[in-house]
Amino acid sequence: MNLYTSRFPVLPGAGLREMLETYNEVLPDVLDGFGRLRLDAAVVACSASHYLLSPDGDRKFCAELSDRAGFPVLSSTLATLAACEALGVTGLTLVSPYEPWLTDLSREYWEQAGLTVHQVVPVPAGDHFDPYQVTTEDILERVGQHDLPEDAAVLFTGTGMFTLDAMDKLGSAPDRVLLSSNLASAWWAQAGAGAQGWGLEGHALLKQPAARAV
Repeated sequence: MNLYTSRFPVLPGAGLREMLETYNEVLPDVLDGFGRLRLDAAVVACSASHYLLSPDGDRKFCAELSDRAGFPVLSSTLATLAACEALGVTGLTLVSPYEPWLTDLSREYWEQAGLTVHQVVPVPAGDHFDPYQVTTEDILERVGQHDLPEDAAVLFTGTGMFTLDAMDKLGSAPDRVLLSSNLASAWWAQAGAGAQGWGLEGHALLKQPAARAV
């Protein structure tokens, strides 16, 4: 399996919401930028822009992108919903590095999709919100301030937040499901590209969704 990436355009001076709206507008062109590469599937690794669409709008948008591209295109948000369905997850604790308004929008998205959000754990980067600056220690400290049940399903949203080390440290509870936007995206991308049997044993955190989805 080969992996190719392309980034969204840089938008100096744009506010966060304007930037996310622009990402949705230019996404068809971003996919066109892969040119003549014979892709089997594409996952859009930006959750926040798809929270703006609602689950139904997200599904419609990705279906249109798939028809246009000629291969399956899925957002990280829909990949997360697919992982939740495969795992039988119906409720979750949301760990969010977003600004409050975007965390609220995220929660609304999951609830519109039929999931129950039991609690929200906000994870700022110091005195401000920036997913790219959140540290493992930030995550562990904030999650540690909440009493998470042993059987809780925990979603670390935001593809820009580094989560693997924190998830490794929090994964001692055998019945606890730990998911992130990136983990769900990687899981779906393997299946979407027809590589279901490849790499599922490569990372301990990827075993659980793979095994429980069988």
